[in-house]
Amino acid sequence: MAGGFLPPNLMHDGIPPDYALRATLTEHDIVIVGAGLSGICAAWHLTRARPADDIAILEARDAMGGTWDLFRYPGIRSDSDMPTLGFQFRPWLGEKSIADGPSIREYIHETADESGLTERIRFGHRLKSANWDSALRRWRLTVEVAGETAPREFRCRFLMMCTGYYRYSAGHTPEFEGIDDYEGRHVHPQQWPEDLELEGKRVAVIGSGATAVTLVPELAKLGAHVTMVQRTPT
Repeated sequence: MAGGFLPPNLMHDGIPPDYALRATLTEHDIVIVGAGLSGICAAWHLTRARPADDIAILEARDAMGGTWDLFRYPGIRSDSDMPTLGFQFRPWLGEKSIADGPSIREYIHETADESGLTERIRFGHRLKSANWDSALRRWRLTVEVAGETAPREFRCRFLMMCTGYYRYSAGHTPEFEGIDDYEGRHVHPQQWPEDLELEGKRVAVIGSGATAVTLVPELAKLGAHVTMVQRTPT
């Protein structure tokens, strides 16, 4: 176990390592980055196609679900129908085909729990860099771990990126001239504040894409007077 490497007899003889042991390891056969919809899907297939391999999932946040855990604005829902977007191995059985965010998040959690994948997730593990080492024939990963001052090095034979395409640290916000002089509150749906009071407030929603057409009706239901501002018709 020197250096945190997985002993060969545990890695390849078909005996999955004990979870308490696995949690201390930094060398794996396969590392999946991201515990959202695609990460859980990839892990399900790989654990069944390669049961002798040690597989770990690195998740930067403290919860699984990816986009469906991050986005909490009123009315958050899927753009695609869930029988298509969902897992083939665990079909979507929800009442709504175009489902709300909390229902999708619960679907991901239930799938991971029932499949034994939750224990493979390393929460609070943020991948900072990945470099292929030809001599070792391994990926060398620099990983920041929540609560630790120094990054760790992980190694794996196969690296699979399931991180989606959103920048989770901050959503895109255009530069609006004079925004610093604005005396009201301005928010981005990706960082929706829990304490935002909407009853009786005048709200302008900039844009008319999928997020806006989902958000505007919900804001109206919550008592806001809403105006949608769009540059060009959708």
